[in-house]
Amino acid sequence: MRDVTAGSEAILELLPMVFADPGEARARAEHVLRSGPSPLHASIAHQVLGIWQRDFGDLRIALRHLRRARDLAARAESADREADVLATLGVALVHAGRTRQGVASFERGVARGSGHTRARVLYRRAYVWWVLGRHREALEDVRRALPVLRQVADDIWTARALTLRATVHLALGAVDRAVADFTAAERLWDTTGQEHDKADAVESRGLAAFRSGDIPAALRLLDEAEERYAKLGTPTYNLSIRRCEVLRAAGLAPEALAEADAAIAELDRIGGQSTRKAELLLAASWAARSAGDAHTAIARAAVAVRLFAAQRRTWWETHARLVLIEARVAAGRRSGRMVADAAAVAEKLASFGSPAAPEASLLAGRIALALGWTADAERHLAVAARSRYGGPPPARVTGWAAQALRARAAGSRRGVLEACRRGLDVLDDHRMTLGASELRAHATAQGAELAALAQEVSLAQGSPRRLLAWSERWRATVLSAPPTRPPDDPALLSGLTAYREIAARAEAARMEGRPVPALEREQRRLEREVRSRTRHMGGAAAGAGYRFDVDRLLDRLGDGRLVELVVVDGRVHVLLCGQGRVRRFAGGPLDQAVAEAGHVQAALRRLAHPGAEARLPLVEEAGRRLQDLLLAGAVPHLGAGPVVIVPPGALHQVPWALLPALRERVLSVSPSAGSWLRARETEPPPRGRPVLVRGPGLATGGAEVPELAGRYGTATVLEDDEARVPRVLAELDGAGLAHLAAHGTFRADSPLFSALRMADGPLIVHDFERLARSPYRIILSSCETARLASVGADELLGVVTALLPLGTAGVVASSAPVNDAAVVPLMLALHKGLDAGLSLAEALRDARAALPADALHQATGWAFAAFGAA
Repeated sequence: MRDVTAGSEAILELLPMVFADPGEARARAEHVLRSGPSPLHASIAHQVLGIWQRDFGDLRIALRHLRRARDLAARAESADREADVLATLGVALVHAGRTRQGVASFERGVARGSGHTRARVLYRRAYVWWVLGRHREALEDVRRALPVLRQVADDIWTARALTLRATVHLALGAVDRAVADFTAAERLWDTTGQEHDKADAVESRGLAAFRSGDIPAALRLLDEAEERYAKLGTPTYNLSIRRCEVLRAAGLAPEALAEADAAIAELDRIGGQSTRKAELLLAASWAARSAGDAHTAIARAAVAVRLFAAQRRTWWETHARLVLIEARVAAGRRSGRMVADAAAVAEKLASFGSPAAPEASLLAGRIALALGWTADAERHLAVAARSRYGGPPPARVTGWAAQALRARAAGSRRGVLEACRRGLDVLDDHRMTLGASELRAHATAQGAELAALAQEVSLAQGSPRRLLAWSERWRATVLSAPPTRPPDDPALLSGLTAYREIAARAEAARMEGRPVPALEREQRRLEREVRSRTRHMGGAAAGAGYRFDVDRLLDRLGDGRLVELVVVDGRVHVLLCGQGRVRRFAGGPLDQAVAEAGHVQAALRRLAHPGAEARLPLVEEAGRRLQDLLLAGAVPHLGAGPVVIVPPGALHQVPWALLPALRERVLSVSPSAGSWLRARETEPPPRGRPVLVRGPGLATGGAEVPELAGRYGTATVLEDDEARVPRVLAELDGAGLAHLAAHGTFRADSPLFSALRMADGPLIVHDFERLARSPYRIILSSCETARLASVGADELLGVVTALLPLGTAGVVASSAPVNDAAVVPLMLALHKGLDAGLSLAEALRDARAALPADALHQATGWAFAAFGAA
């Protein structure tokens, strides 16, 4: 260790070292105190330890060190030393929730300091004003400090002041000013060794990217900042707060809530900053409300309100009150008092210049509408609607939602549809900036209300065609955009390889009955790493999405029918497309249909095992009940041709071939009418070759594959050690027909990690997304490969929806666990039909009919469905 007891200059170096190398600074300061220093040197050492504990440890210990540093500075009779310590102590007191004492400490510090020291004190007071939400005072103190810091060429403190001013600008919605200050600060940081400050600058740029509407860049920068902090061994509470905000805006509210709660627990464990705890509670309450957990949101927000009030942080308290009122409304509470409270919050947020003010006005208007107070609602909604023409996408969407509600209250159906169209256009452009299919899917949740309002008006107008168009407007949008391939990122590729190896080892250990907690922890860590890196992808240009055309759909259907199921206000409506027109029939309650579908899925799982034959009549009866709920009066009008079913996300698990009216038909399923139309118009590859893959561990050993290999003389066959993920992907790319016999697993918690088991581990959805062109037709002879997770407004994530945008026109997959032995004859019969020139849907119908009539084989046939149009 370098000798830091020789002189003041060496000891003064410890102060900037706290943010360059925190651990080393702490060790050196403790060494100084053991060496019997003078009061001046001891004051510096205690201040260093106080800063370390304040920012990275126990705030109570920090206050003890800083009070000792203050007293020693007074004994040393150094006014500037005392002023500097008073500023550091002031920051710690405010973070401890002792706002009045902290501000008083700053008053003494400003009075005691002079010149350069006084400028540093002013900067730190500006930081405290920002913490307290007093942004104008913060900007004023930075304005006074910056010229002095620049004059003495203090690059470190000048960069800190610029970073702080940029952060304040962001809080006020002035993104361009913030970016300019961040850029200037970064140029200065490049000339210093302040690694912690550099990490903070990257974190701040992430926040600026988010405020500019660039979520992928924000996530990338926040992840980079976390890596930098990790190297320094410093906690990341502020980073967690910012990441929660970005995750929530990206539609990943449960993930944001988990991060906030984990950070709160860690902060409590070490006795950390009370101010940070309040901010984390606010982040957790926002996340819980967005995740639909109103009661958790209320609990977190109520504590945050109390803490902010005790800390005299009015700006923060007002934001916490907003989420508290929103959560109470989500829990079903409405009253005149809540209208007044929301209006007061909106007024106060507007006075702060907060971008959240329109959201509060919209909330007041919603509550007033629910109470029938139309005049009050109009007043508040009119204020909220002003944001529709400017600001970031969420603010504009808020404005268009307010405008749509105004139009509905005024009885203007045209006004409602125009506002919905404009709001969804804003979200379309925003969604297209996202590269990851996961983020695109979750982002649609922000447009759910607008889409529902437009459907409600279309239904009231009695126009089935318009109801179809609006239902398609915000359904399966992930499939409507050009896919973004993951970059050739070596870290991502190595992460995928490592994940596959660990997952394979964990699976082997489980099969042997050995405990695998360490392997499972590493698997979860690698999942987080892969997920994070894929979220960094940017999307295509705005306006690059696909527009649905009803006339083209009707023309392409020929003598077939397309049945789109639409849910409006909890009831299913059947839109029957065909014969050049769209007709509507009333269905049943959605919740009843979902419950019935769940019962059927459970029964199919039992029928996959011998000995459950007695349940077959019960399953068939459930199919009749589902038909009454979901097809109702449309059944007599289905015609004799092919039928395409387009269910909402909540009904994607229905085994449609079980319904009596569909059992003997050429039947296919599609996430949306638009995706079926695109599949119908997809051309097969000019020299598409067959590929047959046999994974390990199948009860039958994938018995159909050798027979199919003999049938397709030119097929590429991958089995045993050749059925490894890199080789499988290489052969699948551009194939005309692919047949994969492998164990499949569906991950409801993380659908893009749903997998097929290969020789070297799982082939996951993230792997499929790397294909330049997925096979034109693909048959997944596996369990649960057709299962999908419903996210966002009406989006589906899983293996099938990953393949459809990548060039696949048709998929056969199973929505339930199936019996391996019973699958073999089904697959052989299916390929026999394909040999005869049939489509996947035609071949699957004939294959079902060729199966034995016992319960096991019948259940197997119903579990499989044809997706797409090939």
